[in-house]
Amino acid sequence: MSDLESEIFIERASLQQNKMAENIFLFIPNIIDYFRVITALLSFYYMRTDYMLTTFWYLLSGLLDAIDGHAARMLNQGSKLGALLDMLIDRCATMCLLAALCHFYPDYMMFFQISMSIDITSHWFHVQSSLMKGATSHKMIDLGANPVLRHYYHNRKILFVMCAANELFYCMLYLTHFTSGPFNIFSIILYLSAPLALIKTGISILQLVVACQNVAAVDVADRAADAGNKNQ
Repeated sequence: MSDLESEIFIERASLQQNKMAENIFLFIPNIIDYFRVITALLSFYYMRTDYMLTTFWYLLSGLLDAIDGHAARMLNQGSKLGALLDMLIDRCATMCLLAALCHFYPDYMMFFQISMSIDITSHWFHVQSSLMKGATSHKMIDLGANPVLRHYYHNRKILFVMCAANELFYCMLYLTHFTSGPFNIFSIILYLSAPLALIKTGISILQLVVACQNVAAVDVADRAADAGNKNQ
């Protein structure tokens, strides 16, 4: 084999190795998200008939949500794909639970519909504005941004408590349709988590407003750049 052929072979092998090493779809956090999809689907399947299996699979999906974030940080495998998967799985799981609540509590259907709309639109706008500004995740907030959102996303304890309380509120609404639990524990958790769930909705509305402002700022900058190019 000539020197040129050897160099070509080595270069191809290096490219192939890099390609395998950077297969985003096989990043551990993203693989965890694939399992989250499976566990979420299982919870949806049992949601109308078996509240015990539903709760098990739904909470397991939520547990995997916490694990994938730690895995991304520990393995340095954060990615835009992972950020979008994480956000969309969260939103779809909550939306499907709220759809079930519309069935179990038809008198409060509009409340659940509004909650779904706020949750989806605020997170979608926030993710899009974050990616437009070059962030790899919607949880990476510019330190010059809104102080409430900055503390909400940068303080992992606050983020965990608020998200957990919001999920608990809707989960307890689901469970109390079937049973109040031993010693009324499900009802107690429902009432304790309700104020935090309301605050979480307020944060989502604020998130939507700030994200719209960020997108508008990107539009202004793009239009200014286009105008400058035309004048050259």
